[in-house]
Amino acid sequence: MSRKALIAANWKMYKTPAEAKAFVEAFLPLVAGHTRDEIALFPSVTSLATVVELAAGSNVSVGLQNMHFAEEGAYTGETSAAMLKAVGATHTLIGHSERRQYFNETDEVVNKKLHTALKHGIVPVVCIGEVLAEREAGKTADVLKTQITGALVGITAEAAAPIVIAYEPVWAIGTGKTATPEMAVEAHKIVRAEVAKILGADVAAAIRILYGGSVKPDNATALLGEEEIDGALVGGASLKADSFAAIAKY
Repeated sequence: MSRKALIAANWKMYKTPAEAKAFVEAFLPLVAGHTRDEIALFPSVTSLATVVELAAGSNVSVGLQNMHFAEEGAYTGETSAAMLKAVGATHTLIGHSERRQYFNETDEVVNKKLHTALKHGIVPVVCIGEVLAEREAGKTADVLKTQITGALVGITAEAAAPIVIAYEPVWAIGTGKTATPEMAVEAHKIVRAEVAKILGADVAAAIRILYGGSVKPDNATALLGEEEIDGALVGGASLKADSFAAIAKY
């Protein structure tokens, strides 16, 4: 089955609205007419409206790096699905490793956010991955199976079509270390097999699994050329327009 790759930029806690504006204005001409892949930018909440406005009518989608599972309420500092949609964003990251590590997000929280995103028609990019100690202990498969099973509790095959999964080996994020294409493919196969167990073979064959972990222009072609890898979640290399465009056009 042919799956359209998603090349996503996670800007993390970088870029003011002015800096985001400069990026988009430089970036859009570089990828104009590029339809082979879906491209999405994930700015911080303060730049979200700016990026949505500038990207309107282009081939670039816009999402938020985090979204709360509640519809509304006394959750200081959080952003609801309705707020995200009102600005015009269409995607959200869920359960990024930094959210898990620094903000204590659990598989249960990831699951709640996934249900909320699907309810509101937001494309969820669910992040999973192992830390270095888990990989060295031979626990990668167990960790991935636990995280994907936890994320998909109560999700039906009928509702699962919009879901994107991003495999991000935590030891390769911001470290300069990158999983080899073979290592990434092995992990993606584990994830796809687990999705097949939970949601069926058809959903597993169609679901997009991205690789995230120090993706750069010089390794993008090798990684994204693998049939099992359906795109990339790019961190540091997405902060410069020319660098991210080179990855998008691998």
